[in-house]
This record gives sequence, structure tokens and C-alpha cells, in this order.
Amino acid sequence: MDDSSPLIAGVPQARIDLLARREALRFRTARPRTAAALAEGAGAFLDGVPMHWMKDWPMPFPMLVAEAKGATITDIDGFALDDFCLGDTGSMFGHSPVPVARAIRQQARHGLTYMLPTEAALEAGRLLTERFGDFRWQIATTATDANRFALRVARAVTGRRKVLVFNGCYHGTVDDTMVALQDGRTVARPGLVGQVADLTETAVAVEFNDLAAVERALKTGEVAAILTEPVMTNSCMVLPRADFLAGLRTLTRAHGALLIIDETHTLSSGLGGYTAVHGLDPDIFVVGKCVAGGMPTAVWGLRPDLADRFAAYDATRPVGHSGMGTTLSANPMQFTCLRATLAEVMTPKAYATMERGAERLSRGLARVIRDHGAPWHVVRVGARVEFICAPAPLKNGTEAAAAHQPALEAAIHVALVNRGCLIAPFHNMMLISPATRPLQIDRLILAFDEILTELFA
Repeated sequence: MDDSSPLIAGVPQARIDLLARREALRFRTARPRTAAALAEGAGAFLDGVPMHWMKDWPMPFPMLVAEAKGATITDIDGFALDDFCLGDTGSMFGHSPVPVARAIRQQARHGLTYMLPTEAALEAGRLLTERFGDFRWQIATTATDANRFALRVARAVTGRRKVLVFNGCYHGTVDDTMVALQDGRTVARPGLVGQVADLTETAVAVEFNDLAAVERALKTGEVAAILTEPVMTNSCMVLPRADFLAGLRTLTRAHGALLIIDETHTLSSGLGGYTAVHGLDPDIFVVGKCVAGGMPTAVWGLRPDLADRFAAYDATRPVGHSGMGTTLSANPMQFTCLRATLAEVMTPKAYATMERGAERLSRGLARVIRDHGAPWHVVRVGARVEFICAPAPLKNGTEAAAAHQPALEAAIHVALVNRGCLIAPFHNMMLISPATRPLQIDRLILAFDEILTELFA
């Protein structure tokens, strides 16, 4: 092995290549049933998968899941894996929490969708306010839709065109957020499929943690709203500096823009999300994925004064389609799962368990990194933990992109799968659920140690 090859995050390229080849072979050899099933049945799907990002998993081919329960996922070849991906947050409270599974069975006997509310809807609204604060709620199916609808409201009440987002952000597949910062200019992100509209007409990108850049953009008077996560995720995770989120609130008020907080990934922060834990005061609040225990559901809410402003606007607009809403959103299955999750699953006790486990994982991974002298670090937000293949905490999206090491991370991911641990495929994210056991956490730490022992021998 040529250890004189170029270093990637402190690891010789040759070692990464060797690990990747060996672990890919091990994965393929161990899963003949999955390989045969895919060869027979995957051809009906475009590119062989029901959703294109299923090919973004770094394994040679996707696993076919037989069962998921608690914090364990089992494939059709019989391998049980400790699941720290948890549906990339969709199952953050564990797979099929008992109250949610029970609610699904009960509602299934009474109908799945009928475009009308239920008593469970009224209870879900009360619980949403109790958990997240005083907002006037709407239900969507995905956080992408919730963000898209929230932006329509923001533009309607302000009369402005643009949304300000942060370079490297992710808010689902909302067109307006698919921009990047390049040489100081907002541009459409490379790689967008079939893109024809000029996204710079409706969006402006600046760096996270840069209040001066935010202020310059707001001073133009073009920005209807800032749409942001309180912590940048879906990349190498970036924490806000101490004054940043409060600064956004001050600047938006000073310049007549709205502040939209998207908590879809940061609900891991604690009960009520980062907004509740850190006392944020957004005009619009968005959360999706795990809010209904894994049932496809998102919610978005307006502060009462903003809801009044929107009602005044709505009363004067011409009759016709609003461009908001989808037929299957706000169905009774969503409401019964929302009620069960908010009342029985998303509890202080659950979050306390998740916090303890995440701290155990964070300390263990940091110890392994330190013991091997790796120029990496660990970051944690509540129940969410990431190892980042860079030596210091990151400040913005540009630094997050530079810290991402696809070849190295892919090799580590497959090696972890072969040792019984599943983490998120798009980055190095790991979640702790209320069902995650200390033994599972320790197994992940041991597997990580074994892999780094080879990489940094």
C-alpha cells in the first residue's frame, strides 16, 4: 500500500481506496438475496430505484428493508443494523412508536382521507400550540411544501419578491432555495434538472453567520423573508455564532422582512425544537419529517399578528387558485398521528433519554478521533451528532462544503454498515432515538474506532 499518496483529511488516498474496495466486496458478498431481488424487480423504476436519491447511499446497491422497529432496521438477507439514520430524521423517535402505530390502526377503520377535519385535528392544533408556541397552523405533507407555502404568504403580506437564504442551506426542493454564492454573487446551484427560471430574480444567498451581509441584502428593500434553519444541516453541520439568530430577528424587524425558522432537522435540539430551547421568535415556524412519528406530515404556522395581515390580504385578492395546498394534505391519518406524537411520543422524558445517548455518542466519537490524532471534530445539537472530517468548527456553507470528503466518508459509511451500524447517507449525521440503547451507541463507537485504527495506522 502506497502511504505516500495524497492525504485526504489526514488519510492517505491509497488507504481510503483499499478500505472502500474491501468493504464494497464484503457488502456484495453478504447480500445475495438482495442482489437477486434487485436484479429481478428493480427494472420497473427509473434508474432502478423508486426515488432517485436512494442511489446516493454509498453501498454498492441499496439494502431492501424487511422490518424496522425501535432503533433497529433489518434487511431481507437477515442483517439487523443499529439505525442511527432513522429515516434522515423522519423516524427520530424510533420506527413505528407504539402510540403512533396504534393510532394508525384505529384511524384506518374510519377512513384515510376525505378533505374534511376531525376532532383529532382540533386536538392536534391545541397540542401544536402547546408544544411550539402561539401560531396559526396549517398542515402540509412535506416540509418542502410547508416552506413553499410560507414563502407565498411572506411575499403576499410584504409585497416583496425575494427570499434570503444561506449558502449551502437545505429547505427541501423549494426552487427559491436552490441558489448558491459564487464569487460574491447569487447563482443557481449547479446540477439542477430542467431549470429554466432565473432563480436570482427571487432569491439572494449570503453566508451563514455573516450579519453584515444579511444587513446589506435587507437594505435593498427587496427581501420579503429570511428562510433559515437555526443550525445549518444536511451538510457538514454549522452552528450559529452567539449573536447570529438574535441579530437576524433584529435586522428583519428593522427592515420590514419576515423571519421563517425551518426546524425540520433541528427538532433534535430539545422539546419544542431549537426555537423553544433557545427562545427564538420567528414570524413563521416550519417543521416536518418526525412531527407525526414518521407519517408524512409537516406543519407551518403564522404568528397571530401575521395571520391577521394575511387574512386582510386574502380578503382582497381575486377569487381563484392560491397556489397553496395539496389534496392529500391535512388528511385524518396525519391528524391522528400528530396527536399521538405530540401527546405521547414527543415528551420531556423522551428528549432526556435522547440527550443522554447523544452525549454518550459525542464523547465516544471525540475520544476515538483524539486517540488516533485525526484532524477531525464532532458537533452535537441535542440528539443529533456528526463527525466532520475537518479540524475545527465550521462558520458557513463554504467551509462546510470544503470539509465534506465524499470518497473518505463513503468508505467509512460502508465499513460501518458491514459492522452493523447505519448512519445517514448524505453526510455523517447520527441520531439518537428514545429507543436507542447504550449498547447500540457503544457498538457504533467501537466500529468507528476499528475503522480509524486502519485509516490512521
